[in-house]
Amino acid sequence: MAKALLGHLGGTDPRMLEQVRLLNRRVADLEAHVMRLQAENDHLVAQVHEGRLLTVDEALRTPATV
Repeated sequence: MAKALLGHLGGTDPRMLEQVRLLNRRVADLEAHVMRLQAENDHLVAQVHEGRLLTVDEALRTPATV
């Protein structure tokens, strides 16, 4: 069964292995880019809200009455 799986996954074909390495590197690069964009977006949102991004409005702090 291991031989069948290895053959199915491309075996030791150098072109296939290189393609997999390139795709893994591309995925890692894209993940890092997404993280940078999320950090930049968080920074911009904080500037728009003047640093009040994680604050709770005073009206929401008081307990609700029934």
